[in-house]
Amino acid sequence: MSVHERLREMGVELPDAAAPVASYQPVVVDGHTAYVSGQLPFVDGNLVTGKLGKDVSLERGQEAARACGLMILAQLEAAGLLERVSHMVKLGGFVASTPDFTDQPKVVNGASDLMFEVFGHPGKHARSAVGVPVLPLDAAVEVDAIVALKA
Repeated sequence: MSVHERLREMGVELPDAAAPVASYQPVVVDGHTAYVSGQLPFVDGNLVTGKLGKDVSLERGQEAARACGLMILAQLEAAGLLERVSHMVKLGGFVASTPDFTDQPKVVNGASDLMFEVFGHPGKHARSAVGVPVLPLDAAVEVDAIVALKA
């Protein structure tokens, strides 16, 4: 089953790929590896902002991380690479959070679980989930990706 067929089966429509907000490329390919720049969480067209542990709930944070994952897929689609994904290598998750918030891994599961739902076993990946004091545009979560591509 193609990735597009799987997304349709899941009832998922990819968002439009977001334009860069600074001087960088959304996706860079080197050999058979795609590097996807950090993606911010847009839910229903609105950026999810704030800090986990203060004004963003764990559930909303997971939804935000899933939205970042969808934007990663949208960037791969815009680059003509979505159907060439061999497997997800690594996700880097950054969670804007208060100093006492320690559930960053649970938040980033929103993106990780999406990759498994879409790609099955090839969606399993290495990962980091890091708490940070602030993210661009006051985003609650940011996720980047390293993706292995089929020849």
